[in-house]
Order: sequence, then C-alpha cells, then structure tokens
Amino acid sequence: MSRLPAAPFATPAVATYLAVFAAGLSHALSIAWPFDAVWPLGQSVWWLQLLSLTVLVRLLNAATPGQAAFSGWLFATVMQCGTWWWLFISIHTYGGLAAPLAVLAVVGLAGFLALYYAAASWFYSKWRKNSINTANAAVSYAWSAIVFASCWLLAELGRVAIFTGFPWGEGGYAQLDGPFVDLAKLVGVHGLTFGAALLAAALAALAAKPRWLTAGLTLAGALAAAALSFALHLDHDAVSVFTAPEPGPLRLNPAPFTVALLQGNIPQDEKFQGSKGVPDALKWYGQQLMAASATLVVTPETALPVLPEQLPDGYLDALVDRFVTPPVGQVGTAALVGIPLGNSQVGYTNSVIGLKPSAIGSADLNTVGYRYDKHHLVPFGEFVHPLFKWFLAIVNMPLSDFNRGSVNQSTFDWQGQRIAPNICYEDLFGEELAARFTDPALAPTMFVNVSNIGWFGNTIAIDQHLNISRLRAIEFERAMVRATNTGATVIIDHTGQVTHSLMRHTRGVLVGSVEGRSGITPYAWWVSRLGLWPLWLMALTIVLSAFFRNFRGRRAYF
Repeated sequence: MSRLPAAPFATPAVATYLAVFAAGLSHALSIAWPFDAVWPLGQSVWWLQLLSLTVLVRLLNAATPGQAAFSGWLFATVMQCGTWWWLFISIHTYGGLAAPLAVLAVVGLAGFLALYYAAASWFYSKWRKNSINTANAAVSYAWSAIVFASCWLLAELGRVAIFTGFPWGEGGYAQLDGPFVDLAKLVGVHGLTFGAALLAAALAALAAKPRWLTAGLTLAGALAAAALSFALHLDHDAVSVFTAPEPGPLRLNPAPFTVALLQGNIPQDEKFQGSKGVPDALKWYGQQLMAASATLVVTPETALPVLPEQLPDGYLDALVDRFVTPPVGQVGTAALVGIPLGNSQVGYTNSVIGLKPSAIGSADLNTVGYRYDKHHLVPFGEFVHPLFKWFLAIVNMPLSDFNRGSVNQSTFDWQGQRIAPNICYEDLFGEELAARFTDPALAPTMFVNVSNIGWFGNTIAIDQHLNISRLRAIEFERAMVRATNTGATVIIDHTGQVTHSLMRHTRGVLVGSVEGRSGITPYAWWVSRLGLWPLWLMALTIVLSAFFRNFRGRRAYF
C-alpha cells in the first residue's frame, strides 16, 4: 500500500507564507466586500472564501506539521485582523489608548484566537502524512476533506465558545449571497462553515491529484447541496415549508404591523458628553418618540445615554403618558427604548425597556412592564474581569462594566406579535437567540436588534453586522428590524433580504411594514434544544476516529 510521504513546501518558504497571507486576507474580504468596485459594496463573496480556503488546504497538504501549524496561525491572524481591524478605532480613537498599543491589542487578540486554527492545521497535517492511500485516492482524498472540515469547524467553534466567544467573521457568513445559503435553515452558519471547508478541501484534492472519480464526487456533492438550498429558498410570495405568516390573532388593528426605526447619528465622541451629546440625544429621540405613529417605534442601543434618575424633570412622565396611558381614542403605539438601568448597589445593565398601553403604569423604568437586559456582553467593552479593572483606568470608555441578563428572556408581546429584542453583537450568537424557540407556541414572531456601531466609524463593520443579521433572519425565517445610531438601520424580511433601509451616518426615521411569522425551521428546533453540541460531537467524533485509525496502525503522533 503506497502512501504519500511528508513533503516540504513545494515553493520557497517566503513565497509560501506570502500565499498564506494573501489567502487569509482574501477570506477577510469575502465576509463583506469593502470596496465600491468589482463586487457590490458590503456583499459577501462566497467564491472568494472557497478559493482562499482551497489555497490554504493545498499548502497544508504540502507542508510538514510544524509548517502547517504556522500557516494555519498566520492565515487566521491575517483573516481576523483583516475582518475586524476596525476595533482599533474604538480602542484608540474613542478609548484613548495610544495607537501602537491599540494595534498591538488588535493583532494580539487575533494572534491568540488564531492558535485554535494552528492546532487544527497541525493535527490535520500530522494525520494526513500517514493517511493518504494513493492506491485508493478517491476515498482517501474524500476522507481527508472531511477530516480537514471537522478540524476547521472545531477551530471556529472554539472562537464561538471559549473566553465568552468572538466569532465575528466566521467563514459561514461569506456564503450569505451564495448558492448554499438556504442550507442555514437546516444547519445554521456553523454548518455552512463546515460545508465550505469541506468543499474547499475537495477542490484542493483535485488540484493535487486529479481523478475522474474524485472530480465527480466533488461536483455531485456541490450540486446536491446547491439543489437542496434552492429547494429551501423562499421568494416573497412563496409558501415556506417550515414557517407561515403570523397574522396576530390578538391584534387590535387589522392594518399592517409598521415600525419606526430611529437613527440619531450622535457622534460617538460626543455621545456621553453632558454638555453636548447627551442633551442632543435626549431632545431628538424624545421628539421622535412623542411623534411616532407606527405600531412600534424602536430606538438604538443606549439611545438615552443616562440612567433614568438622570433624565430631565418630566421626561419620563411624558414617555409614560405617551405610550403607557395614551388619551382615550388615540391609536396605541408601543416603544422599545435603549437605556442603561441599575445603580451602584445592584450594578448596571445595558437594557431595552418596552412601553405599551396597559403596561404597568410606573414612572420607574427599573421596574417597567417590559425589560430586556443584554446577555452576551463584550469583553473589555461591557464587562471587565476583576483582575483587569486597571484596564478601565487606561481607556476612556463610559458604561464599560455591566451585569449580564439571562439567556432566555421573555418576548415583548404587542398587537399579536412576539418581539424578541437583542442588543448589538448578540445577534452574532444564533444559538442563544434560539433559546426562545423551544416552545413553538411561544417562539418569537420577529427579532429587533438595537445597536451602536458608531464605536467603529464609517467602516465595513456596518456591512459585516448587517450580514450577520441577514443570516439570522434566514436561519430562523424571521424578520429582523435594526435600529442603530449610525447604520445600518434596516428592515430585513424572513428571507434575509433588506426591504427598507436608511442612509447611513444621517439622522432620520425609517418607517416600513414587517411580517411576523410562526412555526420554526429545523435549525431552530435542534439548536434550541441541544445547542451546538451536535456540531461539537460530529466534528470531535470524526477527528478522534481519524486519530485512532492511525494510532491502531502504530504511527506516532507526538
């Protein structure tokens, strides 16, 4: 039985690492195209991600385990720096950290998280050098592709789960505008990540050792996946296999459910200034809240940037009179308002409060009828471990240490719709949003995201976050409306398409209708009950099977 020997890189080391660097940067660009040329600005580039991973796998296949580990680390470091380089703006421009230290912080975080990919690449290379059977190439290369995809998925899941998780820029998001995206209704974004890695590894196998059978299996698998995705795709007028429009049997008004999304465009460097940003925000948002006539009006995250007791006299009473106890005969309007809550004794929360007719008519927003507290907090931005409190003395970030809300909080029920708020990058964690789908009868009929991406300037971060929200809408077949400080303030329907949008970095109100839906997708069903454990177990089973298969052959791994 002939096997491929472990081989050094086929090209000089410098050229190889330049190729790895370019592949990692290409992967970053594929998440949301940052240029207004060649490809639509902000759109994902699904084929570019496949190409970048194919190049990486091709190079890993020709590397020693040590070289593979470094290549995997370099690829992932460049991939992540190229994806969320804009963290520099929040740390340096608004946090006040010196530019060299801010660069070091971004690169250091990316390099640390890249260790997951280094380990995955090392294992794949170590396993593969003794596993490719040239006498049965088609089967061997197929198994090799499955092992790589499993290793890669474990690395991505590590980013999701370890140290509170930061999976921004995960590979599956690059498939948003590609032919496989509707498979997310079955397997979610992490399943798309696995599938993309599998296809890339199969393509790399073709480049390394073309075989008609290998090519046929790769093409058949890709076509089958694309066909299934197409079958799951929903046009606006089509009937979904999994969900249906929720007309809202308890609705008081048969008219369409309309939303008014407020975008204040408060400069981030003024947002928490008592002399400028705070009065500006309170005045503008107060005016829009009082004037709104939509079924639901939504403000961005911390639109009211002070605690309730710090609001001007009469401000809170006016909101209660407007929404909780409206004049007789006035059409009821509800509001979701972003505001920090709490005090020094119990701690503070990044919250959304819900105001609607017949809710508890209390003037204390800490005990208002509906309240959602952000669960998934941003490390060093919204919470700081006690051992790192010194960090807060270095940077200048207001409201930087919050308490955490529970993962499965109630929905805001209004006009027959069950509305599930989430704050900022919480929509990155679909498995947590899914916690509300355990009981289909109580599942949300729509999502509301309130964000403030002003921390990151006018950058590709806006488009990346929009794409994240779009994929959540597809996974759950739920509309996602987004009210943000600077953009993207949009209405996304249950197919992941943006139906209404507001110009970014402008001040305005976006008004449009939204369709709530009932029923749940297969992904919502299994992830709400099992979390990500099925994916962990699948990938671990494949990797451990690969390891013990070689171990039984008395081949040393370490």
